[in-house]
Amino acid sequence: MGDNFFLLTLIFLIAKSYVVSRFVFNLEIENVMQELILFLANAGSIMLILSLVAIGKKETLKWKLLVTNILGTSILYFNVVYYRFFNDFITMPVLFQTDNASDLGGSIVSLMNPLDIFLIADFLLIFYLFKYVNFVRNKQKHFKFAFASVLILLLNIGLANIERPQLLTRSFDRQMLVKNLGVYNYHLYDGFLQAKTNMNRALADNSELAEVLNYTESIKRPVNEEMTGAAKGKNVFVISLESTQNFVINNKVDGKVITPFLNQLISQEDTYYFNNFYHQTGQGKTSDSEFLFENSLYGLPRGAAFFTHAQNQYKGLPSLLKEKGYTTSVFHSNNKSFWNRDVMYRNLGYDNYFSESYYKVNSENTIGWGLKDQSFYEQSIPYLKDLSQPFYSKFITLTNHFPFSLEQEDESIPEWTSNDGTVNRYFTTVRYEDEALKLFFERLKEEGLYENSVFIIMGDHYGISQNHNDAMGQYLGKEITPFVNTQLQRVPMIVHIPGETNGRTISNVSGQIDVKPTILNMLGIKPDEDIQFGSDLFTKDPDQFVVLRDGSFITDKYVYTDQKCYDKRTEKLTEQTACEPYIKQAEDELDYSDQVVYGDLLRFLEEKKQDD
Repeated sequence: MGDNFFLLTLIFLIAKSYVVSRFVFNLEIENVMQELILFLANAGSIMLILSLVAIGKKETLKWKLLVTNILGTSILYFNVVYYRFFNDFITMPVLFQTDNASDLGGSIVSLMNPLDIFLIADFLLIFYLFKYVNFVRNKQKHFKFAFASVLILLLNIGLANIERPQLLTRSFDRQMLVKNLGVYNYHLYDGFLQAKTNMNRALADNSELAEVLNYTESIKRPVNEEMTGAAKGKNVFVISLESTQNFVINNKVDGKVITPFLNQLISQEDTYYFNNFYHQTGQGKTSDSEFLFENSLYGLPRGAAFFTHAQNQYKGLPSLLKEKGYTTSVFHSNNKSFWNRDVMYRNLGYDNYFSESYYKVNSENTIGWGLKDQSFYEQSIPYLKDLSQPFYSKFITLTNHFPFSLEQEDESIPEWTSNDGTVNRYFTTVRYEDEALKLFFERLKEEGLYENSVFIIMGDHYGISQNHNDAMGQYLGKEITPFVNTQLQRVPMIVHIPGETNGRTISNVSGQIDVKPTILNMLGIKPDEDIQFGSDLFTKDPDQFVVLRDGSFITDKYVYTDQKCYDKRTEKLTEQTACEPYIKQAEDELDYSDQVVYGDLLRFLEEKKQDD
C-alpha cells in the first residue's frame, strides 16, 4: 500500500501539472517534440522532488508526500489564477509582494472557475487511503527511481536546447521557459535568477556605467527644436488612464461611441495624438508604466522595480523638475503602500503623495479597486489649488481596472453582448473613464488651472489579455494572431497644450520610454548627463523602433513577436531575415537597462559628476 500511495502522488501531480500546462496555460505546442518536452519537463521534476522527499524516516513519509502534493497543487493554482488575467507566470519578486494581497480580493474571485475543483479532487482518494498506509522502503528501488528522474531531466534539458537554443538566456520569455522546463523547474530557475540579481549591485562598477552611456548616446535622436520650451513654465498634468488600449479611440460598440471626449480632444489644433504609441510594461503593470515614463528606463523582466529596487538612485522627472522650481505631486486614491509607492515616490523626488487617506472614501463613491474616477478628480481639486505653481502632478485612475465593475447608475453605454463578460464590461468602464476626464477638464477651467498647463494623457498598459482573444476577435472582426495581439498593445498617448495651433496626429512608432525626454524638451530643460533609453516623441528623425518587455519589437515595417517576423503591410509572416538586424538591438536595449537597475548604476553618475 505504501508504494501505491507514493505512486498515486506521483501520477496525480504529473497529471495535474501536465493538464494545466497544456490546456490552461496558453502554451503554443507546434509539434510532437514540443509535446514530449512539456511532458518530460513536468514528469522529471516531480519524480526528482518525490525522490528527495522519500529520504528520511519511513514513518513520516506519508505526511511528507501529502504536504508535497498540497504545495505542488498550490503552486499550480497560484499560477493558474495569475495567468488568467496577466497571461504570465508568477516570479519570486511577485510572491514577495504580499502587501498587495488585501487589495486584490475582488479580482481574484472573478478569476476563479468551478472546474478548478478538479485540481484537488485527488485529495479525496488520498485522504481515504491515508489511514491505511504503512511504508516499507526498498532502498535499491528508491535509488533507481531517483537515478531515472535525473536522466529524464537531463533528456528534457537536452531536447529543450535542441528545440530552442539559448533557452536559459531568455529569462524574460516566461512562456518559453515554462513550455520547455515545466512549471516547477521554471520556479527553481527563477529562484536562481533572483539570487543572481541580488548580487549585481555589490559587483557593479563604473565600467558598466561607461558601457551603458556609450550605448544610450549611440541611439539618441535629436529633439524637435520647434517644440523646445513649447510648454516652458506651464503646469504639467500627467493622467494615467488605467488599462486603456488604443483600439477604443474613435471607435464604437453597438453603435455607441466609446470615448467621445478623447475623440473630440485629439481632433483639436491644440492636441498632438500619437496613434502608434505602445505600452512597454512587464509584471509591474501600472508601476512599470510610471517607472518607464518618469525614468526613461525599462521595467524589469521579473517583478517590479517599485518593489525590488525602490532604494536605487534615479534621475526621474519629479526630481529633475523639482530642481527647476516645480512642486511635484502624485494623486492616487489607493493605500499609500500599495506597490511600495510610498517608498518609491519619495525616492523619485515627489513633494506630495495624495493617497487614500486624503480622500473621503465610502461605499457610495467606490467600485472595484477603489474611489470612482469622478469622485477622485473632484476631491483632488482643493489639493491642486493649494499647490505652488508651476507644478508637476500625476494622476493614476482606478475605475477602468479589471474586472471592470460599474454600477448601473454610472453607465453611459450598456455592456456589450458577447459571451465574454470581461470584454463586455470593459467598454462600459472605458466610457465612464472618458466622461470623468471630461468633467475634470471642465472643473480645471472653472478653477483657472487649465490655460497655463500642459496635459499628458496616456494609457498605462493593456486591459484585455490574450485570454479573451475570442471576444476581441469577434469585436474587431478578425482573428487575433500574434501580430494583431502586438498591435493591441498600443495605448493612447495625447499631448494637449491649450493655445497651441499646430496639433496633429503623429504616426511614428514610439513608446512609454520616450515620454521623459519629450516632457523635458517641451519645458525647455536640458538635464546634466543622464541615462535615457527614449527620445523626444516630436523628433523629426525618429528611429521607428520600439521594444516591448517580452523581447518583441515593432518598427515602421515589421513586427517581431513569438520569435516570428511579420510584415506590417500584409499582417502576414515574412522571412526571418527581415527582422534579424533588429533582434540584437532589442536584446541589448533591455539588457543595458536591466544593468542600470540591477547594478544601481546611476549612483556612479553622481560620483562621476563630483569627480569632474
